[in-house]
Amino acid sequence: MSIETEAGLPKTAASPDFAAEKFRAPDGAVEVRRQETLLKTSALQDAIFKSAYFSSIATDEKGVIQIFNVGAERMLGYTAAEVMNKITPADISDPGEVIARAAALSLELNTLITPGFEALVFKASRGIEDIYELTYIRKDGSRFPAIVSVTALRDEQGDIIGYLLIGTDNTARKEVEAAQALLDQRLRDQQFYTRSLIESNIDALMTTDPQGVISDVNQQMIALTGRTRDELIGAPCRDFFTDPVGAAAVAKASTVLIVDDEARNRKLLEALLQADGYLTVSAGDAEQALKAIAHATDVRFGSADSLTSD
Repeated sequence: MSIETEAGLPKTAASPDFAAEKFRAPDGAVEVRRQETLLKTSALQDAIFKSAYFSSIATDEKGVIQIFNVGAERMLGYTAAEVMNKITPADISDPGEVIARAAALSLELNTLITPGFEALVFKASRGIEDIYELTYIRKDGSRFPAIVSVTALRDEQGDIIGYLLIGTDNTARKEVEAAQALLDQRLRDQQFYTRSLIESNIDALMTTDPQGVISDVNQQMIALTGRTRDELIGAPCRDFFTDPVGAAAVAKASTVLIVDDEARNRKLLEALLQADGYLTVSAGDAEQALKAIAHATDVRFGSADSLTSD
């Protein structure tokens, strides 16, 4: 087998270009692969711009919207025809936030940034990755929080020819955060209320874990024992009774009787004590308390006289 050279002389197996020529892909095959790559890229871009789950807004270098995908239409309520070649993304953003962003970036980057579209793309125009939260304003005037990612679009010479802003609706996350914040506040309020009940009680109170180690005390207990809160918490409760053995048995086997005419107070104290390993019996008045004692023979009472400050 031989291959003709440009000079007309045959290439032999010993010729240096023979192997390269033999295994060189035909130009047609290279073109096919190139077309396949273009098709895949085009399909991917088409899928992105047709997605209804996030907004894709492409602008020219001045910020005027050129592409407004179906996701942007769904989120913002505008049709593409209503915004393309007419407005910039700054026109559908909260103006106060745009002004605040311009001020923050001016301070961060030590350069004056004008409020408006420039504030939304300034970092991206300098090649800095930029993802931020921004409130978008829908056509009907309603608002929603969005997470926006900005990319500068450049030509083959590296000059900016536009910007791509991809946004996702952050409403669900904000709602979860708000619900969690409300739950945390309610928990703090409940803890404060429970603490207030304990501290306002005229009796000396302590709570222990199932092993009888003190987990909390009120101010009256501190005054009665003559110890600080730090000295009491974490110490075995038997150390502060004249009968340590009996105190240990009470701590492990007692059922606490809660008497209060407010049901809410009873429930809070029950929850607090049960969390520390106690069994509880509650009563709304003296009559109910006596009945509870009659039916629960393991209810124990500790007297203030059994405590010692020694």
